[in-house]
Amino acid sequence: MRRVLLAVVIVLLAVVALPAFEVAGVIRKVDVENGVLSIHLSGQERSLKMDPAVKVLDRNGQPLVDGLKAPELKEGAAVTISFDGRAEGFSVTAIRLGTAGMLEPKASVGLKPLSEMTGNDRYKGEEGGLYGGGRNQPSGAHLTTARGETAKIEPLDAAGKPARDGAIGLVSISMSNATQEFSRFKQLADADPTKSPHVAIVDCAQGGQAMAQWVNPQGMAWKEADRRLESAKVSANQVQVVWVKLANILPTGELTDHGKKLQQDTVAVVQNAKTRFPRLRIAYLSSRIYGGWTTTPLNPEPYAYEGAFVVRWLILDQIKGEGSLNYNPAKGVVKASLVLWGPYLWADGTTPRKQDGLTYEAKDFDLDGTHPSDSGRQKVASLLLRFFQTDRLARTWYLRK
Repeated sequence: MRRVLLAVVIVLLAVVALPAFEVAGVIRKVDVENGVLSIHLSGQERSLKMDPAVKVLDRNGQPLVDGLKAPELKEGAAVTISFDGRAEGFSVTAIRLGTAGMLEPKASVGLKPLSEMTGNDRYKGEEGGLYGGGRNQPSGAHLTTARGETAKIEPLDAAGKPARDGAIGLVSISMSNATQEFSRFKQLADADPTKSPHVAIVDCAQGGQAMAQWVNPQGMAWKEADRRLESAKVSANQVQVVWVKLANILPTGELTDHGKKLQQDTVAVVQNAKTRFPRLRIAYLSSRIYGGWTTTPLNPEPYAYEGAFVVRWLILDQIKGEGSLNYNPAKGVVKASLVLWGPYLWADGTTPRKQDGLTYEAKDFDLDGTHPSDSGRQKVASLLLRFFQTDRLARTWYLRK
């Protein structure tokens, strides 16, 4: 029941951009006079202001008689604190003794990035490589197909016809982490002198709108996406590339359980995108960043890590000719665009990734240990920028000619 309630709170408040969540921590000091709580949260030392009406509760959720002066609130006490987000910042609204149901933050979980796994490595029966067999790039006939679809991307007018002064719409689809990261990417890309002036970037990702919330083509997420495109003066016919970051809220069970649900939802999202954007050519898919610093069940490890296998399932299914992902009119009804890997974002916490030294430290996350802080957003935005600048397929339409 507690998990269900937490899900409802997260979804509803994320929609109106008013963060509210619980995290576990260890008390350092309670400064009653100044209304400041010093606490160790998700690997970081924090000094947080307390709401004047902050509730102080025992392990059963009952009020402590002495409130903030209760002897139980001593240095080293493990507590769960509740936050409320206001325009002026976060404030602590409740302090409850104990951390029942909360997770322990970890600097590393000891897993190998999918991009570093070989074709002989195994994780729950899954081999390594973004495209399987230890390969991290499209190859053979799949590469030829990808080149063909990429070559069709060109500036279009509002009606979807080729135009020298037209646009190549690049939009994001996903949840709160994605909009925080993609909006930063847009800032970097719009200032990038190598970017084609035709590439029009629109952040359509939204707080609380994970894959399951994009399944309904008439849902709130798509209506808000339409509004943002209209505001940016980019028509649905000009959108030719989407970036989709895969995640669902509060996943549970094994990879075969939560992974199949995420796969099913993402297939629907990709199909909806093709219907809504008839000139869509490529859907670049990415999985989540490291989830080990969190103390909440919103999307911890190993779910963040395992999302990468779902991306690969989708791509391999399309290569095998799965009808629900058909992009080729010569093979039947077109249901989707071509799906390819976007940048692979996961690294094992503070363990440097071999290819580029990427790490995720506690400072790269906000108070909940799940959403990226300013430095975390910058890391993902930089990965996105580098991908579009250097990927042998993406750079053909992204870069200035």
